[in-house]
Amino acid sequence: MADPGRIRVMIVDDHAMVRRGLEAFLLAYDDLELAGEASNGEEAIDRCAALSPDVVLMDLRMPEVDGIAATRAIRERLPDVQVIALTGFLEGELVHDALQAGAIGFLLKDASPDQLAEAIRSAHAGHPTLAPDAALTLIRATTQPPPPGHDLTERERSVLGLMVKGLSNPEIAERLTISRSTVKFHASSILSKLGVSNRAEAVAMAVKHKLIR
Repeated sequence: MADPGRIRVMIVDDHAMVRRGLEAFLLAYDDLELAGEASNGEEAIDRCAALSPDVVLMDLRMPEVDGIAATRAIRERLPDVQVIALTGFLEGELVHDALQAGAIGFLLKDASPDQLAEAIRSAHAGHPTLAPDAALTLIRATTQPPPPGHDLTERERSVLGLMVKGLSNPEIAERLTISRSTVKFHASSILSKLGVSNRAEAVAMAVKHKLIR
């Protein structure tokens, strides 16, 4: 039976060694206890509904259903369950996506045991915790200009992809089954959005910034 005085924590990570390490960490604190564990996002969603933990330690990088999607689903279905994102990778987009999904905290996996324990207590009390490096990364991500090509439409990306392959406007028109004038319109829009003056520069930017699949 769960101790009402303890914070029940569920661990979600696709690596068994990480789960074992976090389980050992919980044993060192009298006010924390293991509620359960999951090895992927889908399992986390199901087990969360069954176990109703107080706090979930959520790995973000997992195959199939990742930690972002799992966090969003858990927070939508079980709003009383708090989620702390745990990751070894620090990217502005990752921090932003985790918080948007409903995570109340974001910590790196190299956080000290006391830092993690305090983050769990804060999450349980409804207070956010953000690793200093994560906060700085988030600030930088929100103050930097958007990447080149962020506003390209799907059709423009298709045209750009064929431009990269060296196809001419008539060839692109035939490939996409659209008129030549439409291709010319899309090409002009692509140059404008990328801030370049010719097709060669557009192709170079597309390759450099990986704007096409």
